Amino acid sequence: MLAPSIFEDNFVDSFFDDAFRFPFNTLQKSKVPGMNVDVQEFDDRFIMDIELPGYAKEDIQADLKDGYLNVSANRTDKKEEKDEEGRYIRRERYCGQCQRSFFVGENITQEDIKANFRDGILKLVIPKKENKPEVEEKKYISIEG
Repeated sequence: MLAPSIFEDNFVDSFFDDAFRFPFNTLQKSKVPGMNVDVQEFDDRFIMDIELPGYAKEDIQADLKDGYLNVSANRTDKKEEKDEEGRYIRRERYCGQCQRSFFVGENITQEDIKANFRDGILKLVIPKKENKPEVEEKKYISIEG
């Protein structure tokens, strides 16, 4: 028997899992469906692979604001099947959105980040940049004598 998706998730188990997971377990799994992220660190850059299965390039948007890289994806699907007389046999609609934010540093600009989307994976290459130290004022020590 088919049941609505709300019955697929066991509310009691997930309620107690969430209650005992945070703040004690920092390795909690991501609750964002369809947006799993792998991050690799190299000497001069980070490479992020974000899984976005079923999304098209036009559905994805990435922006940078106040040092945060924001990635969002929106998708709308509509499927209709009719019989010979034009009556609906099946009619489904899906509208979904997912979003993630990552702090990449305030000294990174949009031009620094390279993005490529292929086979459902958004690949972002983010260079490492050192924070520019502020000009240090010289402070003299008074010498008595």
